[in-house]
Amino acid sequence: MIVLGSNSEVAQAFVEETLSAGDKFSKIYLFTSNKETTEKFAKHLEVKFVQQSEIVELDLLRPIDYAKLDGMESDLLFCATGYLGESTEEGLYEHRNTEKIIDVNYAKLIPVLTYFASKMERRRAGTMIVLSSVAGERGRQSNFIYGSAKAGLTAYLSGLRNYLFAKKVHVLTVKPGFMATKMTEGLPLNPKLTASPKRAAKYIYKAYKIKKNVVYVLPIWSLIMLIIRNIPEFVFKKLKL
Repeated sequence: MIVLGSNSEVAQAFVEETLSAGDKFSKIYLFTSNKETTEKFAKHLEVKFVQQSEIVELDLLRPIDYAKLDGMESDLLFCATGYLGESTEEGLYEHRNTEKIIDVNYAKLIPVLTYFASKMERRRAGTMIVLSSVAGERGRQSNFIYGSAKAGLTAYLSGLRNYLFAKKVHVLTVKPGFMATKMTEGLPLNPKLTASPKRAAKYIYKAYKIKKNVVYVLPIWSLIMLIIRNIPEFVFKKLKL
């Protein structure tokens, strides 16, 4: 199993969910830009599940040495890489903030996903589970830079799923709404529309097992986004969303 963004609470909850359900892996590759934090999770897996793991340092904001990834094969890839960035007026027009949002959520992530997709294609087996966001379904004033990157990621995953279908590789797009994580800490989230990482992991695992193409976390977000997508533009641009 390959985990991109292994310090994400959702990624860790998903790994625990799969292992608790009895799924077996010869090794779990934990990709991270913060090795120290990941080591704690790796030790946890070894103690609780007797699961062997290997920590792989990967910083999307630096050049990637793909030769180091050559020997890593997996039937399951889980990607929770993401960066929300600053959405304040000051942060909105700060170019470094914009670049990081686009790089981490899309521009520098896509080549890595494509690299592992090609490995699965050659083996004609595997599943890729990638977290996008409901923010990518329509640009909104509160997070349109982040949303645009996630929109690009969602479109990429849709095309990749279409391309890999005949190659026996499945692609699952995960569209979370609000989630109680470090990334959203301090934001005024509606508790009825907010999922914990553990709850999200259960929805994602179930969708993975039945080979769904797209899953919303929580399911209510499917209806919410249907409504938002269909608001006429002349009305939508006046709304503070």
